[in-house]
Amino acid sequence: RLWVYLSMLCSNPSVKNDNTKSMVYYYTSRCGNYTLYMGKDKYENEDLIKYGHPEDVWWHVDDLSSAHVYLRQKSGETLKDISPELLLDCASLVKANSIEGCKKSEV
Repeated sequence: RLWVYLSMLCSNPSVKNDNTKSMVYYYTSRCGNYTLYMGKDKYENEDLIKYGHPEDVWWHVDDLSSAHVYLRQKSGETLKDISPELLLDCASLVKANSIEGCKKSEV
């Protein structure tokens, strides 16, 4: 199962424990010009949560290690506004960036 959480998103550089700066990965969805952000490790995932917006949506594979993917919704949009195509973009990105999940036919 794939869980969707209302959460927060960071589009600014993050500071890791070793004090080096990095930028989270980001992608433009093929559906309606949405930005998707992805944390590549636990530090970036924590920063994504810390610096997000209330309307951001968080994606993660249930019960498996995976990247955190965040959908930056447009102002005034809700979960009901996420199209099936956009949902597939987010779910595919999360599954592809799960060490175990990417090897399974379904997650």
